[in-house]
Amino acid sequence: MSQYPEVGARARFAKTVTETDVTLFAGITGDLAPQHTNAAYMAAHPVGQRVAHGVLTLGVASTASSALCAEHGVTALSYGYDKVRFLAPVFLGDTVSVELTVARIEPARSIAVADVRVTNQRGDLILVAEHLLYCYEETR
Repeated sequence: MSQYPEVGARARFAKTVTETDVTLFAGITGDLAPQHTNAAYMAAHPVGQRVAHGVLTLGVASTASSALCAEHGVTALSYGYDKVRFLAPVFLGDTVSVELTVARIEPARSIAVADVRVTNQRGDLILVAEHLLYCYEETR
């Protein structure tokens, strides 16, 4: 097994974002902003309904990174995200689909860089990012 996934390696993950997901995330993080927790408030807002936290969506996207590492026998830690953009809201009940593709390897930093693209059930692009994975060899 290589220390790194191969350039071009892909992983996918999909999940429907539920009321429970948003409620638990709000409670865990303390982000109880009305756009996430107050349906009446959001009914008068231009989007018309509550939206999931952007970082919740990014967290769902990280599941694809975990799947990629497991599938390719790579041990990695998240080194962070670059170029994160929230392009459209995620509503409760939306199904988000993540596609992660390894774009390049930076061996001097022990980093694999993966392009992240998240779409909803309508095919709208809702999030893009680069996920930096710090890859290391396990010593057992």
